Amino acid sequence: YTAEVYRGKQKAIRHLGYYAVYVMFFPQLVAGPIERPQHLFPQLFKKHNFSWQNIYEGLRLMAWGFFKKVVIADRVGMYADPVFNSPESITGFSGLLALFFFSIQIYADFSGYSDIALGASRCMGIELSINFNRPYQASNIKSFWKRWHISLSSWFRDYLYIPMGGNRVSPLRHKFNLMTSFALSGLWHGASWNFLLWGVLHGGYTVGFESFKKRFPAFKMPSVLAWLITMLCVGVGWLFFRSVNIKHGWEFLRNSLIMRPNLNAGFFSGRELSFGLFNLGISFTFIFFMLIVEAKTDPLLLNLTRKKSVDIVLFIIVLWLIIFFGVFNRSSFIYFQF
Repeated sequence: YTAEVYRGKQKAIRHLGYYAVYVMFFPQLVAGPIERPQHLFPQLFKKHNFSWQNIYEGLRLMAWGFFKKVVIADRVGMYADPVFNSPESITGFSGLLALFFFSIQIYADFSGYSDIALGASRCMGIELSINFNRPYQASNIKSFWKRWHISLSSWFRDYLYIPMGGNRVSPLRHKFNLMTSFALSGLWHGASWNFLLWGVLHGGYTVGFESFKKRFPAFKMPSVLAWLITMLCVGVGWLFFRSVNIKHGWEFLRNSLIMRPNLNAGFFSGRELSFGLFNLGISFTFIFFMLIVEAKTDPLLLNLTRKKSVDIVLFIIVLWLIIFFGVFNRSSFIYFQF
C-alpha cells in the first residue's frame, strides 16, 4: 500500500478504520495472495448484496482447499518429512519418492490455503487474486513462474525487477537483474543459505532458458521432454528448499542417486512398508484425482461441470473424502512460517 501510494498508483486512504480493514483482511492475512490496494480497496468499501451463489462457490472452493491440505499434503508429508529430516539414512527409492511427495505436499498445502482464502472471500462477495494456475503443467521455467505463487512473483517483478531495469538494459545487466530478483525471492522465505540457493537455482534456470531461446529461436523441444526437464529442475530446487541446510541437501541428493550396500540390499527400503501400502495407494490415487480435476477446470472451479446436480454430487464427495481420509493431527500450513 505504502509503495503504491508513493508511486502515485493508489490514492492515500485518510481513514484509519478503512486502512485497518485492508491490512487485516483475514482470509489472506497470513499467507496471501498478496493483494494490491487498487484491487482490494474498491471491493472492501462497496455495497455487497447477499448471494447464495457466492456462498456455494466459496464453500466449494474452500472444501477443495481443505481436501488438498488434509487429504493430500498432510498424508504425503507423513512420508516426506522423516526422510528429509534424516538424509543420512536415505536409500535411492525412498529419497526420490520423498522428493516427489514433497513437491506435491508444498503445492497442495500452499495452493490449498490460497483456495480456502479465495473461497472465504468469495462467500463475502470479494474476489481475491488467483495465486496458482496449475504450475506443474508448465513446460518451461518461465511458464512455471507465471503459474506459481503469482502474487509474489508479480510483486518482485513490479517492485524489484522492473525498477532495476528489467529487460530494457544490456544482456549482461538483464541477467544480473533476473539473478538478483530470484536470489532475493529465496531470501524472502528465510535468511538461510538453502533458500538463497533455491532462488539462485531458479534464477539460473530462467537465465539459461532465455539465453537458449535467444540463441536457438527456431528450436522446438517435444512437449513431453520439455515438461520432464522443467519438473526435474523444479524438483532439484524443492530438494534444497526443504532441506535443513545445504549440506543435508547434498547428502540427500547423493544418497538418492547412489546405492550404498551398507544401508540397503536393493532399491527399496523399509520406509515404504512402514508408511503402508494403503497410504501409498490412496496418496497416488488422490494426487492423480487432484491433477485431473485441476487440468479440466479453471483455478476457481467455476466451470467444473455443466450440470449443477453433478457439481453438487462432486462437492459432497470431496466433503466425504475430507472426513474419512483427512489427516487431522499434522502441522499447520507450510507457508505460515514465511
